[in-house]
Amino acid sequence: MAVGAAALVLAAGAWGCRSAQSQSSQSAPGNSATATVTARRGTFVRTVRVAGITEAVRSAALAAPRMAGQGNPTLVITRLVKSGSRVRAGDVLVEFDPQAQIRAAFDRLTDFQEMEQQIRRVEAEQAAQYAGDETAMTRAQNDVGRAELEVRKNRVLPAIEAEKNNLSLEETQARLVEVREARGLRRRTAEADMMIMQIRRERLERALRHAEQNAAYMVVKAPFEGIAIVQPVFKGSAMTEIQEGDEVRPGMPIVSVVDPGTMQVRARVSQIDAALVAAGQSVRLTLDAYPGLLFQGVVKQVAPLAITSTVTPPVRSFVALVSVAGSDASMMPDLSAAVDVTVQKREQVLMLPREAVVIEAGGAWVRLRKGRSFTRQAIAVAEVSEEQVVVQSGLSEGAVVARSAAGGV
Repeated sequence: MAVGAAALVLAAGAWGCRSAQSQSSQSAPGNSATATVTARRGTFVRTVRVAGITEAVRSAALAAPRMAGQGNPTLVITRLVKSGSRVRAGDVLVEFDPQAQIRAAFDRLTDFQEMEQQIRRVEAEQAAQYAGDETAMTRAQNDVGRAELEVRKNRVLPAIEAEKNNLSLEETQARLVEVREARGLRRRTAEADMMIMQIRRERLERALRHAEQNAAYMVVKAPFEGIAIVQPVFKGSAMTEIQEGDEVRPGMPIVSVVDPGTMQVRARVSQIDAALVAAGQSVRLTLDAYPGLLFQGVVKQVAPLAITSTVTPPVRSFVALVSVAGSDASMMPDLSAAVDVTVQKREQVLMLPREAVVIEAGGAWVRLRKGRSFTRQAIAVAEVSEEQVVVQSGLSEGAVVARSAAGGV
């Protein structure tokens, strides 16, 4: 009887142990559909996330015009486009008060017309003078001709009469030389005076042209279709937008026109990831202001030289330009964006979620399901990303493992 009782107790203990093991196996996380994953083949994608700011590929900054031929007068804005307005090529963006330029153009026109009248008057005077010189020249030549005829009579005239004829010829010849030289000097003097007046005329004409251009500069138009953005300026100690009625200096930025149809992101790549990011890689990007929007793009350029961060000076970064495919009304300049750059991609590889694999110094392992329990299974890992792990060996396709390996075996 004592032996039978002992056998019954041992049997009951064995049954209790098996019952406890069964309950432990049933309560394991891998027994439920949500606690296990299956090793399957697929596309492994490794990405690097960088942050950047959106900007327009095509943009134009329009400033207050610089007056040609003038100093630096201030300009008063009389008309200004509303910031954020959509404009077409040729639409008026800014108008400045043109009164000063119109007055200047009128004054230059008056000066130019006066110089034109003066030149015509001098030309008429010079023409009359040239005619008088030609008349005097002809008269002197005729006098020489008559004197030469009288000299031919010297053979039949008394000596005293012949001497008078010779003296008269010499006098008329000297007079002819004098008239010819005087005519040449007056001609050169007149040409020099006219050249001086022509130079003055050209200067006045240039000043008139500049004044007319300055008057035309008072209207600034959009160079292409896009969105007009009024530039902020400091007024006192606050930053505010320029308004109608404000006085601005020449060269001061007033409004920018950006084409939202062609956008890009200027991102900074950390020096740690700089070796992974290269031109031509595909990207996915989202806007912090509109997290529901997803855009595709391509890395267009990576700067060869690093720049210093203003926040953490020891950490260097590289500027990368990312072109954005497509357009959206929400895609505007100066928005912060998160860019996921695809730095590695492998097709038809055996993969598991990252949380299903424990990677230690001695190697990697998973919790492999065998029957109703899990056992620790060592594996070899080829590639690792934040979300996926590529299994090189130690696991076959279709194997079921615990979704979270942190609990151990």
